[in-house]
Amino acid sequence: MEAFLLAYGTEWLNLIVRWLHLITGIAWIGASFYFVWLDNNIRPPKPGSELANKGVSGELWAVHGGGFYNPQKYLIAPKELPEELHWFKWEAYATWLSGFAMLFIVYYFNASAMMIDKSVADLTSWQAIGIGLGTLLVGWTVYDLLCRSPLGKREGLLGIIMFVFIVAAGFMLSKFLSGRAAYIHVGAMIGTMMVGNVLMLIIPGQRKLVEAMQQGKSPDPIHGQKAKQRSVHNNYFTLPVLFIMISNHYAMTYNHEYNWLVLAVIMAAGVLIRHFFNLRHKGITNWAYPAAGVTLLLAVAIAIAPKPPAKVAAPDPALSAAEAEAVQFSKVQGIINQRCVSCHAAAPTQPGFATAPAGIKLDTPELIRQNAVKVNMQTVQLKAMPIGNMTQMTDEERAIVGAWFQAGAK
Repeated sequence: MEAFLLAYGTEWLNLIVRWLHLITGIAWIGASFYFVWLDNNIRPPKPGSELANKGVSGELWAVHGGGFYNPQKYLIAPKELPEELHWFKWEAYATWLSGFAMLFIVYYFNASAMMIDKSVADLTSWQAIGIGLGTLLVGWTVYDLLCRSPLGKREGLLGIIMFVFIVAAGFMLSKFLSGRAAYIHVGAMIGTMMVGNVLMLIIPGQRKLVEAMQQGKSPDPIHGQKAKQRSVHNNYFTLPVLFIMISNHYAMTYNHEYNWLVLAVIMAAGVLIRHFFNLRHKGITNWAYPAAGVTLLLAVAIAIAPKPPAKVAAPDPALSAAEAEAVQFSKVQGIINQRCVSCHAAAPTQPGFATAPAGIKLDTPELIRQNAVKVNMQTVQLKAMPIGNMTQMTDEERAIVGAWFQAGAK
């Protein structure tokens, strides 16, 4: 009973924290998209105009929600510090903190099921968790050092090197963790880079601008320039991170033999599509970028398409059709009872599960047939279930399930 209550409580904690992560993520990414769009759309005032004399470097008129807006950006800072100044920081901090909590709730509290795949690496739970946490620290350290090095002044080359580094991290993680855990830790690593930019560069830089004005000094524009650079980096990181946030629903990506390469291609497509919109906001329309992004997505979809299931031995010709179907289903039900029902049941017996994952129950013949399409896709086509193959489902058993499905799942 205590184990059930703990698992049930964890389910609710998962729900609440995931909801919070989604809400704060929308706020953070929305602000990031808006301010990059704003920077790309503001237009300089006429020389000698009142705005130009005030130090305004650009302005924009917009209409939204029944009203007109006129945001202005100063080249360095206004002559006088306003009484009220809004800081965009808690959206980033809350998103990272809730995401970090999700790592513990979903992955670290149940590392044996969610992080470890014995066919990839025979790790202990603590080893898998250590690899995951170490990835976040190493990722931020390498990224920050690269940005602070002379390479930081060459944005194009820096972007290529960072992409290669992130892909390399994905490759290494795929050799130690389950595909799903490898993906989410690449996303967590990028998310840590993004919040590190806010915490370590963007907000401190803004504070220095404010402090200089409070002391009656002229702010050093270098702080704003560094903050702008990291803000733009965060903007390009967003689409890859958003894909990784939803990737756990799509086992055909993270469970592929070359899952790290699949991730690399999808991230590249996201960056290309984001670059198209950033250019378009500046008044430059180049359809080559989204075309390349869509082409990459189509190419990876075709490349990872599941192969037909292996053939199994034909049924005994002495049996009638009905008898052969009964024998075949009996084998399938036996496999599912042994390999799947510990999680996918009205009352799961697998530690860490209070309810059946995704609400899929397989503990009766009717439920097995009802979920035949999902069973075939997840166990046969994608080999994504059981999670981390913790119940040791064999290829022969998968072939039997596949043959039953191909024969009509009767």
